[in-house]
Amino acid sequence: MERLDGKVILVAGAGGIGSGLAHRYAAEGARVVIGDVNLPASQEAVEAVLKAGGEATAVLLDGTDEQSVAAAVATCVSKYGGLDGLHANFAYFGDTNPELGILELPLTIFDETQRVNSRGFYLCTRAALPAMLERGGGSIIYTSSVAAYMAGASQVAYAMSKAAGQALMRHVASRYGPMGVRANSLAPAMTLHARLEKELPTEFIEWAKGNASIKSRVGRPDDIAAMGALLMSDEGSYITGQVICIDGGTTMRA
Repeated sequence: MERLDGKVILVAGAGGIGSGLAHRYAAEGARVVIGDVNLPASQEAVEAVLKAGGEATAVLLDGTDEQSVAAAVATCVSKYGGLDGLHANFAYFGDTNPELGILELPLTIFDETQRVNSRGFYLCTRAALPAMLERGGGSIIYTSSVAAYMAGASQVAYAMSKAAGQALMRHVASRYGPMGVRANSLAPAMTLHARLEKELPTEFIEWAKGNASIKSRVGRPDDIAAMGALLMSDEGSYITGQVICIDGGTTMRA
């Protein structure tokens, strides 16, 4: 399938999910710019795309730095002629200790979580929107998390940041929808690429499976990328303002 033929997509955030996104978007015909604060991770993702016959470019992208994000968007425009899609996919995971609630979590971790996860998505959106509006619209996808919905005694900073990203998504969808821009969020639960899944303890994998209704496996980057491809394509042109949980039934929402 080449549902994304002719489209230019910026994937902000490499690694497991980001590399899966870049591979799928390129396989569907898009020209992909993938950026990460870890440039080798971006380059590795691009090498995989090129090996598969796709077209992609790696850039250094610090989502919390306005100039860095602007430069990534500028690369999309100068190299490929414009920007049709943004997938904001990076995150800071410093808030992972289950022993730390609001009374114990250091403010340094809280502040960094909001700086990367909330401010970073904000800056990416501000940079991408003008280029997309110049093309007559496009699609913005934010990688969120089921943590934004689930009641939990830990990860308060992370959950707050992901809820903030969903608020940003709704703002973009409502304000810029009349101008042809769609915005949606994808909310995964535990998502592991195959190599990492093999390296983790069996007990951890079984715990992750136990939280979901689908018990046969954990989520994989391909699951996120498949829905992302739909939302980036014209087939998803009437979907906007939505949070889509890709979590094997970890959550069930109306």
